Amino acid sequence: MPAPPYIELGRGKSRIQIPILYEDRSVIAIDKPPGWLVAPADWDRTSRNLQRAIEESIVRRSFWVKSRNLKFLRFVHRLDAETTGVLLLVKSRGAVKPYSELFERKRVLKLYLAVVHGLVEEDQWICALPLKEITKPCPKVIVDLKQGKPATTQFHKLAHWTHPGLGPLSLVAAIPETGRTHQIRVHLASSGHPLVGDSLYGGKQTRTLASFGLRSVALKYRDPFTQQMVSITAPVVEFLRQFGLQTIPEMLMDLQVALVKLAPVGKTESRTRPADSMQ
Repeated sequence: MPAPPYIELGRGKSRIQIPILYEDRSVIAIDKPPGWLVAPADWDRTSRNLQRAIEESIVRRSFWVKSRNLKFLRFVHRLDAETTGVLLLVKSRGAVKPYSELFERKRVLKLYLAVVHGLVEEDQWICALPLKEITKPCPKVIVDLKQGKPATTQFHKLAHWTHPGLGPLSLVAAIPETGRTHQIRVHLASSGHPLVGDSLYGGKQTRTLASFGLRSVALKYRDPFTQQMVSITAPVVEFLRQFGLQTIPEMLMDLQVALVKLAPVGKTESRTRPADSMQ
């Protein structure tokens, strides 16, 4: 039997099948669902540790594992627990370093879709506000112009509409040039447009809509072994319809083309409200 187009985690009623978006000899890219933490397997602060669940499936020799003769599968970059979409996993220990270095050396083009509060006025902009992680009064990331680490994100407005429960919303494409924790979330909140569902940084939730407004929809990189260009995309229609956007922007009909069109940005602009600048 051919290998199934998914990975399967958990057992019994907690079993979940996660779609595979792309696979080659070195990697598997999955469509990460919400609520799963991407962290080392021995990180015990959650029962929904994606890496631990993968390793348990490998030990059990689940069908999706056995059919591929997998003995190893590990993440090489991270998505926040509630963020969905493209997550790249490598199939061997020997692939961990080369693929991790692609991300560390900024050789991976990443495209996210963000559903934010309010009507975004700019068609495109770059936010380069430096970011700092803090632990008190609660763990989060803040803008800190003196001690923050460099962080840059390109943004493009794609659409706007009105949601009956949330009011005016905008769809923004985000291309992070750096990979700081919560980078897109904080840069959007600092521009006055927090992500829908992101209560940590000012986003709203409703009883009828529990979705988180950030999705990783495309990755593009040069395979470190074959030197071939690889483009991986994730579905967007259902994600956007959760937030009441029925007409999908034409640019998103082909995400590989969108990556090329959206990557170049002209004028750089760092926007912040006065209250955010010196935390």
